[in-house]
Amino acid sequence: MTHDFILQSWAFDGKGAGRPIDKKTISEHVEGKQLAWVHLDVNAEETKSWIKDEVSYLDPVIIDALLTKDTRPRMMEIDNGFLIILRGVNMNPGAEPEDMVSIRMWIDPHRIITLQRRPLKTVSDIAEKLSQGRGPRDQGDFLTMICAHLFDYIDTALGDLGERTDDIEEYIMDEPDAAFREKINEIRKEAIVFKRYIQPQRDVIAQLRASEMSWLSAHDRQGLQESYNHLVRYVEDLDTVRERAQIVKEELNTVLSDQLNKNLYILSVIAAIFLPLGFLTGLFGINIGGMPGVENVHAFWIFCGFLTAVTLLQVIIFKIMRWF
Repeated sequence: MTHDFILQSWAFDGKGAGRPIDKKTISEHVEGKQLAWVHLDVNAEETKSWIKDEVSYLDPVIIDALLTKDTRPRMMEIDNGFLIILRGVNMNPGAEPEDMVSIRMWIDPHRIITLQRRPLKTVSDIAEKLSQGRGPRDQGDFLTMICAHLFDYIDTALGDLGERTDDIEEYIMDEPDAAFREKINEIRKEAIVFKRYIQPQRDVIAQLRASEMSWLSAHDRQGLQESYNHLVRYVEDLDTVRERAQIVKEELNTVLSDQLNKNLYILSVIAAIFLPLGFLTGLFGINIGGMPGVENVHAFWIFCGFLTAVTLLQVIIFKIMRWF
């Protein structure tokens, strides 16, 4: 069996550093007393058989949750470990940030097993920190660190969402255009998708910080509290973005409606001015006997002057009536 489905495998030294584990002996390390971390590709066929064969001592509920296709953020405390499913911003090239990537985790005093369906930058960040001696010292530190990294990327994505809302609002004030409606709808849709995953993650972190798990230190709980505070702010920010997007859309509709009403008003005034002129020209345009001025060579110019006087009179009346 090839071991390409094992994406990361580390043994922790308890001081922030780690050493890569030979993939062929990872099963022994995961079952041993020294804390080990293995990160797997859940898409690979070998992953399912490896987990069922090499870590069969785990509760079947845990194994099923780690391998399930569809996931949502949740946490379950079983014996002396946590089953945790979280989602992070999709930082893969060409991907949409709101298409959040899941990470499934089992963490207990002796092992950390994580799985991904799509690449997640947070995982490579922690592996790099371990190689530099700046990584997690224990399982509690790993948990708080992975949460912090996941939520930092969310902060960046939400900041970009807020800036786009600001830009659209500024453009609407300067050059309102109906095309902005689609962009506003995109922002509201992204905010809804983000909140769908971030809000349950807030509940997950709240459960973790309230847990009485023995291997979670006071420092770990402080880190989880900080992550919880960030998630609360993210949910509030998303609500604000949605409300602002709705207000901006209403402002755009109001501006466009005012423009349309102004144009219709101008057309109405023009139509009102030309209505009597059209009546007079139509009346004098009939080709029957007895029309006044038929024999007068100056009749055309006299009639034009009369129409001009009528137009000026209408303008004066409209001004008095404050029609424009």
